[in-house]
Amino acid sequence: MINSIFVMSPTGEVIIEKHYRGYISRTCCELFWNEVQQASNPSEVKPVMVTPKYYVIHVQRYGMFFIAVVQRDVIPLLVTEFLHRVVDVFRDYFNEVSEESIKENFITVYQIMDEMMDNGIPMTTEPNVLKTMIVPPTILGRVATSMGVSDKSNLNSDLPEGMLSSIWWRRKGVKYTNNEIYLDIIEEIDCSIDTNGLMVTCDVSGEVLVNCKLSGMPDMTLSFTNPSIIDDVNFHPCVRLSRYERDQVMSFVPPDGKFKLASYSVNTTGQAVTLPLYVKPQIHFSGTSGRVNVMVGPKSNLAGRTIEDVVITIPFTKNIATNNLSVNHGTAHFDDASKVLRWEIGKVPKEKSPCLNGSVSLVPGTETPESGPTILVDFKIVMFSASGLKIDALTMSGERYKPYKGVRFVTKAGRFQVRS
Repeated sequence: MINSIFVMSPTGEVIIEKHYRGYISRTCCELFWNEVQQASNPSEVKPVMVTPKYYVIHVQRYGMFFIAVVQRDVIPLLVTEFLHRVVDVFRDYFNEVSEESIKENFITVYQIMDEMMDNGIPMTTEPNVLKTMIVPPTILGRVATSMGVSDKSNLNSDLPEGMLSSIWWRRKGVKYTNNEIYLDIIEEIDCSIDTNGLMVTCDVSGEVLVNCKLSGMPDMTLSFTNPSIIDDVNFHPCVRLSRYERDQVMSFVPPDGKFKLASYSVNTTGQAVTLPLYVKPQIHFSGTSGRVNVMVGPKSNLAGRTIEDVVITIPFTKNIATNNLSVNHGTAHFDDASKVLRWEIGKVPKEKSPCLNGSVSLVPGTETPESGPTILVDFKIVMFSASGLKIDALTMSGERYKPYKGVRFVTKAGRFQVRS
């Protein structure tokens, strides 16, 4: 299916190349890099590129390009999902995905890629199973690698027990002193608000992340009070699909450790999405100057919860000459090169509304902008669900002990835009 996989740095350097079905020259990478250089923005490069001999499919994450080269017709989304899974596994192993971390752990990287795919067909993609075959790198292993010594102490010659059973994602004989399971339900809001403060578009997507530390072979059941708002669900293989289609509950034997149980989008038909904060921008240009006033504050539907990690990004027009902007809360930095203002508010105080005030001047002789810039908003709220999703119960069967269960909701901004 997949002939080769390449990892390319932001400068066009091929960091990793792994061939599964015959050798593929780097010509495909050169053609792809030409497409990147011709695009005004790397994100505008088409995810699938057709060459005379191959299809080049890529994803861009952490500033790098992860490229798959295929020769036969294949479902592009399958290849894209596999590339995302490769990046997620690297993140799980090395705690970060960067050019430096890949180069420092290149032996482990090749070992992981060997196990994740067999002759071009995805094989083992579950991080918890991979770790039973390839132990995450240690300081001693990194030192040996830097000295040019091949360290094979992290390889397990035995096949994981789970691979021989129908529950291949969980090994047998797992034991914990404290049995506990934690669920994080993280939702992202992609929203566009017009100059009058009215919602133009709004989409909510979410994912259920699990950290399982349970002994034995527990059988979990997760049910929701309002499952009808969940749409387009993508499950982990451990979830019994027939049970969900019949009863709208997630029944599963969880893998050991951290994993993503499900990702979903919210059915917003007939459902009002709750926006946790307001942003009121007033940016007007006249002649060679402009007035700027941006106010941020929480809405009344938060029930006392705090909005955290709030960042307002304002990409001004390129013909801004000088600025005189100040804030009454947080810190603001104006980049003279990119003409982008970054206002870091942090936690929104309840006693006052953060406000950005001031003026900007334009370069003499340049055209006056007809409208203000589109403002980008970032934020995070703990124990708040934008969709209104609520958990009814999380139960366990198959084991005699009583586990500790913790559930946390987190809502954060995806692409949250406000027009000024």
